Amino acid sequence: MAWLYVLFAAIVEVFWVIGLKYSDSLIEWICTIIVIILSFYFVIKACEKLPAGTVYAVFTGSGAAAIVLIDFILFGAEFSVAKVFFIGLIIVGVIGIKMTTPNDKPAEQGGD
Repeated sequence: MAWLYVLFAAIVEVFWVIGLKYSDSLIEWICTIIVIILSFYFVIKACEKLPAGTVYAVFTGSGAAAIVLIDFILFGAEFSVAKVFFIGLIIVGVIGIKMTTPNDKPAEQGGD
């Protein structure tokens, strides 16, 4: 379930980044703020079961890759083979992090 939270956070990140760029009215800004809060809620929930560094790396990497692809497809950003190559590296890195991260945090050892 923790990896689903990371996925949800990355998907929602796309919407708030677009909202930050294109919001013009008060209602759009309010929706953007709500989506930011929701995104970070998912990150916090994922950090309950996975290492925070892993969650943050996967969240930002996959969200950034998705945003760049959406920018190409929907918003007419300049397309280049180099950009696609580096987005591919981000995706490979995210997959690698997921494959090498245990699903649960190790149990904390009791003290004293």
